[in-house]
Amino acid sequence: MGPTIRDVARVAGVSKSTVSRVLNADPNVAEETRSAVFAAIKEIGYSRNALARGLNTRKTGTIGLIISDITNPFHAEVARGVEDLASDFDSNVILCNTDGRPKKEAAYIDLLVEKRVDGIIFTSVKAGESDMTVLRSKQIPFVFAGRTLPDVEADSVVVDNVLGGFQAATHLVRLGHQRIAYLAGPSHVSASMDRYEGYCQALRRAGIEPDPELVVEGDFKQEGGYRAMSALLDRALGVTAVFAANDYMAMGALEAIYERGLRVPEDIAVVGFDDIPFARLHLVQLTTVAQPKYDIGAIAARMLFERIDGKVGDEPARRVVLPPRLVVRRTCGEYQGRRDAAEPDRP
Repeated sequence: MGPTIRDVARVAGVSKSTVSRVLNADPNVAEETRSAVFAAIKEIGYSRNALARGLNTRKTGTIGLIISDITNPFHAEVARGVEDLASDFDSNVILCNTDGRPKKEAAYIDLLVEKRVDGIIFTSVKAGESDMTVLRSKQIPFVFAGRTLPDVEADSVVVDNVLGGFQAATHLVRLGHQRIAYLAGPSHVSASMDRYEGYCQALRRAGIEPDPELVVEGDFKQEGGYRAMSALLDRALGVTAVFAANDYMAMGALEAIYERGLRVPEDIAVVGFDDIPFARLHLVQLTTVAQPKYDIGAIAARMLFERIDGKVGDEPARRVVLPPRLVVRRTCGEYQGRRDAAEPDRP
């Protein structure tokens, strides 16, 4: 058995309750006493038991982060933001990768409840309203990051996906394209539908009626982008430009286009969404809509800790909307080096 709080008190020459007050950051403890306690902790190698701390403070110093695809750099960057902020609050993050499967997500929610996490951040939202009701009944706060769930009131931080879709499609229209396809993400994902809404607004503003035949649903994965683009090419619909709901799908679209012996951007222009590291590779140079991935994670974590610490009380659900940014590169046909394009008008 390792050193205990009783041992710390004995070495520091104080009571156990004083040691506990120091560990719980009681501001009323004298600095001299605080220094003596920390010196004793270092001398005997005491390590505080997280479970015991949880019993005293009703906190475990852990939060859950639920994501859909750990291989997608978007989620990796969001996770970095969450982890860095959590570290500032002396908390650890339990990462849960759902692979986009609702049953797996529900199982992770049950696990996190069992682990008595202090709160949960969702970047993947496939659970139902009933799962959120369970979290509320357990008084476990949660925040949506990057996506939201209809009819569920909760803090959220998202990019303006409608504006991002509008920027992408408007840019392609200004380059002279009219047959612009949209490779959508799953229809139940709010981000994909919002980007589609922006795409439609841009076309209509240009006097182009959106053609349902030019919209193919994918799954936010590279393989899904490849299948969706292949289906479009098989139909011979005269597509001259493609807006993909994320960069992973744009990667798949590029593969399908090149496989047919077509050129990018000379035959088909391609625009993605997210601005993952792949998009910036010299041999790719993908035009895309960048979103502040790290900031989404960090802000979501800060909002969660404000709920955990009771700093916002019963304040209604808060929503932070961050601006997207069109980044023009080679694949759209108007390469401007590495600088950003001027932002199109708002829808």
